[in-house]
Amino acid sequence: MGDSEDREGEMRYAEEDTRPTSQKELWGWYSYGWAAEVFVICAMGSFLPITLEQLARERGVLLADGTTPCSAGWKSRDGIIPNVTASDSQKHPHNELPACVVYVLGAEINTASFAMYTFSISVLVQAVLIISMSAAADHGRFRKTFLLAFAFTGATATVLFIGVVPKVYLLGALLAIVSNTCFGASFVLLNSFLPLLVRHHPSIERSRQENVAEGDDNDYVEHDDHAMTSSTSGLIPRDFPDHGATAQQSPEIISPELKLSTKISSTGIGVGYMAALFVQVVAVGLVVLTGSTLFSLRLVLLLVGLWWFVFSIPAAMWLRPRPGPPLPTELTGRYAWVSYVTYAWKALFKTIGHARKLKDIVIFLCAWFLLSDSIATVSGTAVLFAKTSLGMSTQALGLINVITTIAGVIGAFSWSWISRVLNLPASRTIVACICLFEIIPLYGMLGFIPAIKRYGVFGLQQPWEMYPLGAIYGFVLGGLSSYCRAFFGELIPPGFEAAFYALYAITDKGSSIFGPAIVGAITDRYGEIRPAFVFLAVLIFIPLPLMLLVDVDRGKVEAYRMSVELEGNGKATDHDTRYRTIPTIVLSEEED
Repeated sequence: MGDSEDREGEMRYAEEDTRPTSQKELWGWYSYGWAAEVFVICAMGSFLPITLEQLARERGVLLADGTTPCSAGWKSRDGIIPNVTASDSQKHPHNELPACVVYVLGAEINTASFAMYTFSISVLVQAVLIISMSAAADHGRFRKTFLLAFAFTGATATVLFIGVVPKVYLLGALLAIVSNTCFGASFVLLNSFLPLLVRHHPSIERSRQENVAEGDDNDYVEHDDHAMTSSTSGLIPRDFPDHGATAQQSPEIISPELKLSTKISSTGIGVGYMAALFVQVVAVGLVVLTGSTLFSLRLVLLLVGLWWFVFSIPAAMWLRPRPGPPLPTELTGRYAWVSYVTYAWKALFKTIGHARKLKDIVIFLCAWFLLSDSIATVSGTAVLFAKTSLGMSTQALGLINVITTIAGVIGAFSWSWISRVLNLPASRTIVACICLFEIIPLYGMLGFIPAIKRYGVFGLQQPWEMYPLGAIYGFVLGGLSSYCRAFFGELIPPGFEAAFYALYAITDKGSSIFGPAIVGAITDRYGEIRPAFVFLAVLIFIPLPLMLLVDVDRGKVEAYRMSVELEGNGKATDHDTRYRTIPTIVLSEEED
């Protein structure tokens, strides 16, 4: 009875679950990373693009004459290779497959572009959905319900690929849009659990009690509420300018929460990568055993969907609902969803209005918009280029993804060591990553040089050249994903991490609408993917000078001044300002 009264006394709002975070609850949180990360790495990053391209190809015709049915040189389910003569007679040097087109709503679309357009549409739908339902991530009782609904819907859509045949290839595109949208939305909700798991962790409760004993509880709790509103805050310690900062900004006060948040987040990412590597290796073996057919690809997607579905069950069993605070103007009844959607969009535009006043955040977000777009676009473009232009087999494409994933893990741990040894600040480390990233499209552009083209090697003319470039991509991604997020954290007004990290994540995901669509248009225009390397080279380069323009010291000063202004206004109108920010919106790191 006493424990119940203590918990009730600590409640900040009705229905708050203040029970200490249990180990089982943490395992439930990790379990969903183990379940869903497989989809984004194995499906979106490897097998889904080539499945969509293959489905379209088997319904398409050769671009050269517009009548001859295409053949990718792949075996059908019964082991027969259709149209071998037509395909072989029009192959380009070095196993490049003939360009094929399909007609969608009367428009002629290259089969490689079909996959890119599908991804662009899925990102658009995902971005709109994530913003619209983001209030549910931090408010009300729907957090866990929506997480499980999106998880099982996305997993089921992936499983249903087993029944998609070339005759209904558009159904494959629809399932890809549904599954990718559900994945993104579910991770928003998953990450919204993180600050709650940290806030109620026994170790944090002990730290809070120690602060109470020292008489610092008020300052401690207020900053804890702000810092832990964001599941992405605290990637690196923050050093605020000394302009009369209060004890709220003391690193000694915030370090327990930030350390625990980083530890839990890093463990979740590591668990997800281990699952993805395991499934990727199994998938490659499955493709080899089943003869590298279109059915093999659908079988792999069935495996990914089942994995996602089954390992979401522990999350359903072990994660507590952890209801959030009610919205300031919550509606009731069947139209409550209108309040959630309206609140989320208003909060987003309010944050954009604040961000416009911070010069360095605007510059950084412009750079991040382009850089994030290039990261997402290079991944899909590379897989489709390897399949259509280099004629690589499914198992070879799967091996590229295995190498990329391993390199990403190495990069995530190595870049901090590199920056420390070379004494590089975060901004210069990002610039170094961009320069290394630029190697990929520039190397592909070597294939335009006549002498190299005649030689037949280098400039991405041989399949083996994809493997070292895949390693470079993974190694760079491991650095960019962590350092960009941490660098942005240096520029955020203290106490408003959730709102600005939400804007960061929306910029990240929203940018991916454009790159794949532009690559698809270029492919349609020229009949092959290689000319898109020029666009990718420009897209990767532009963020470099923008990053160099960001002044961290100036940004910190401006952020601190805005924080003081916003805190003052917030306390004048509503003392409980910690729930007046936009809900946490955080997506997966590979896209990260």
